[in-house]
Amino acid sequence: MPGTRDSEESCYSRRAVLQIAFFGLPSLLFGASWASRVVGWDFQQIIRLAEQRHGPLGDARKRILDWQALLLQSQGLGEMDKLQAVNRHFNRVLRFVDDIKIWDEHDYWATPVEALLKGRADCEDYSLAKYFSLRQLAVPADKLRITYVKALRLNQAHMVVTYYASSSAEPLVLDNLINQILPANQRSDLLPVYAFNAEGLYLFKASGVKRTGDTKQLSRWQDVLRKMRSEGFS
Repeated sequence: MPGTRDSEESCYSRRAVLQIAFFGLPSLLFGASWASRVVGWDFQQIIRLAEQRHGPLGDARKRILDWQALLLQSQGLGEMDKLQAVNRHFNRVLRFVDDIKIWDEHDYWATPVEALLKGRADCEDYSLAKYFSLRQLAVPADKLRITYVKALRLNQAHMVVTYYASSSAEPLVLDNLINQILPANQRSDLLPVYAFNAEGLYLFKASGVKRTGDTKQLSRWQDVLRKMRSEGFS
């Protein structure tokens, strides 16, 4: 289960993950245009398209409908309660398994639907599902970052979602390794390396956090966005 030592021990057969240019992210994914297009996700269409591609969904159908219920039930919550609900939900419904065992690839970024179809996820997939859910729940993009960290005990790379209540606030960490959302300064086991959001890329250095550019040339997120469009997220 997520949050156990077993998941922690196996969570990182990460590769040259710390090389920023290897990952993808079109700016529209985090910008206003994307936000305006996800306001009305049609889960009936999403399920219909999934059934056309994969046949009967079995237990996965309930997982997708439970995701819809999570979003509907969380709409009126405050931001902290939204964080708690989303973090708890995906840590509960998805079981950690490394990419190579799920997809026969060393580094595959699954859409939320792909992860829910499998019922299994790597740390990137948890982060993607949480990020998209929080954006759907109208948590502003400038408060959210997807952050690559080094797991110091394992000397491996890992992915989490970080939430900034304000531009100067200590970020809160949403992690599949533990269910509790803690401030980053209480996660001494994680060393931040870089992050990205709508405004650009950020490097963590001894002198502080430095913005290093935009995200237009990064490709891996383009693959995620393309897949989500084909899944009915328009």
